[in-house]
Amino acid sequence: MHGHDLSPSTIAVGAGRPDRVPGGPLNAPITLASALVPGGASEYGRQGNPTWDSFETVLGALEGGRALAFASGIAATTALFDLVPAKAAVVAPRHAYYGTIAQLQERARRGQIELRLVDIDNTQQVIDASESAALVWIESPTNPSLEIADIEAITRASARSGTAVAVDNTFATPLRQRPLDLGADFVVHSASKLLSGHSDVILGAVVTNSDRAHDAIQKRRTMLGAIPGAMETWLAARGIRTLHVRLDRAESNARELHKRLSASRHITRCRYPGFGTIIAFEVVAGADVAQKMTEQSDIITYATSLGGVESTWERRRRHPGEPSSVPESLIRLSVGIEDVEDLWIDIRNVLATFN
Repeated sequence: MHGHDLSPSTIAVGAGRPDRVPGGPLNAPITLASALVPGGASEYGRQGNPTWDSFETVLGALEGGRALAFASGIAATTALFDLVPAKAAVVAPRHAYYGTIAQLQERARRGQIELRLVDIDNTQQVIDASESAALVWIESPTNPSLEIADIEAITRASARSGTAVAVDNTFATPLRQRPLDLGADFVVHSASKLLSGHSDVILGAVVTNSDRAHDAIQKRRTMLGAIPGAMETWLAARGIRTLHVRLDRAESNARELHKRLSASRHITRCRYPGFGTIIAFEVVAGADVAQKMTEQSDIITYATSLGGVESTWERRRRHPGEPSSVPESLIRLSVGIEDVEDLWIDIRNVLATFN
């Protein structure tokens, strides 16, 4: 029994473990079963799995709500968007993960929703657009521009108008930002990223502190079949155990690299929100040089993913779906836990080679 509120790092290590019984496992076992014996929480693998419980318990405790695991981040997003009434308005950031925006644009083209794109760091613009909307979707920091939303101000205004607010918390994680505490109704994660942390999992999650909303999302998961695998949720729960130490190290690296990149004459508009592991910057020499830089580094991996223990980078406009407002020469750098001096030498070498 403890007589005080536990710190997030302690929760990350301890929540979601099995009861302590003699001879019992310290970690939740992987349950590989499509059917379960009737009489428990579920009796079919699409309804639930004991291995999911460990991941959902620890993430829910960190975010201050109840979590539901999904097959991917976009599967979690889809389940949430499916709750939006027909023809209703959805407010979303102009700069956001292009898979999210592409789905909203597709729904708008089909006449299923009205889509209102905003600059998420322009709080008044967001509040004005939220009038009569069913949902405000927030990314903060945004991908890849790293803009910051005033979540609390937006949720206060949305509460007055009866508009639901969902926050993609993938970049910040619950260790740096707890949107439910700021008034949000839903938190969404691509758990493939910092939560699992080793670039070996595709997984998503939705967290809410409303029992009614939890039940609605859970129903969508079951009906859509967007369920995670037992191995993926087990790996993600294991990854969360070290989230705080991985995040602290990568964040320290990111701060130092941001300082050095900002001083480089080859770099302009170096963006870093002051926390997290993602840096975005533009290469003065242009898109071709930016692309070559990302392909030729020795330590930093040229890859589209982020949030792993290894550093990765890419030129974002190489993706056809990236918004045209994202600069052609912008590189998104996901900083890992390597030695920061090694990372800087790697960056300095490619800057010298192509500039």
